[in-house]
Formats: sequence, C-alpha cells, structure tokens
Amino acid sequence: MASTTHAPTKPASERFAAAMAAVTRRLPGRLSTIVPPSLIGFALINGFTFGVDLALLTALRSWARLPLWLAITIAYCTAFALSYVLNRAFNFRSHAPVGPQLTKYAIVVAVNYFALILGLTTALSAVGLEYHLSRITAGLCEGVFMYCVLRWIVFRPSA
Repeated sequence: MASTTHAPTKPASERFAAAMAAVTRRLPGRLSTIVPPSLIGFALINGFTFGVDLALLTALRSWARLPLWLAITIAYCTAFALSYVLNRAFNFRSHAPVGPQLTKYAIVVAVNYFALILGLTTALSAVGLEYHLSRITAGLCEGVFMYCVLRWIVFRPSA
C-alpha cells in the first residue's frame, strides 16, 4: 500500500491573508494598488460581526423586550469581543502581547461605544429614525473609525 504525503497545511491566518490579497488584486482600476488587503479583511470580519450585532439587537429588543440601551450594549459587547479575536488572529495577524493591546482596544471600544454606537444610534432613534436604520448609520461611521484605529494604533506592526 502506497503512502500519500501531503504538504503541510498553511495556518488559517495565512490562508485568510492570501485570500484577502487575492481579492485586493482583483479590484478594478487603481483600487488594487490603493486598497490594502487588511481593509478587505476588516470589511469581511466586521461585516460578519455587525450581522451578529444586529441579530442579537433584534432578539434582545424585539423578543426579550430589553430597553434599547441595554440591548445595544449586550449586542455590541458580544460582537466586539468576536471582532477583536478575529481581527487579531486573521486580519492583522498580531503576535504582540495581548495585555497592552487589549487595554488599547478596550479604550477605543469605549470611545466608539459612547460616541457612535450608543450616542449616535440613540440620537437618530430619538429624532424618529427606525432603530435598525439608526444602528446601521452609526455602524458605517464606526467602521471608518475602527479600521483606522485598529490598523494604526491597536494592531500597529512593531518597528
């Protein structure tokens, strides 16, 4: 019986990075030279975790009948914990010590939460925008803010 040898499988983080680089190369025009693969990875990961956030928000608000601020808080914290783990491992592939990095992340998340998620979502809902649309609008602002902070502060490559 002949034995078959398989090449070692690349770690999932390397496969993810290669896939994001491949997507980036296929962007139209000059976008392929301007858009970093980490932006595509961030969009994919955070699009997924935003879906988790909205699903939890809907369940907690509509079915569990929690107050809006509490439903937003629980959904947000759950989604952002997942986002941290996925972005650290797959997108930014950070090997920096977790403690200082997690401290920076917690500060960024707190600022983001109070200013954009709770503040903007609640303000938009208060002026009559449906809470899902309020949350999506705040999410768009959050995406720009969070990508910039994650890339250049929290997961900044060491020199």
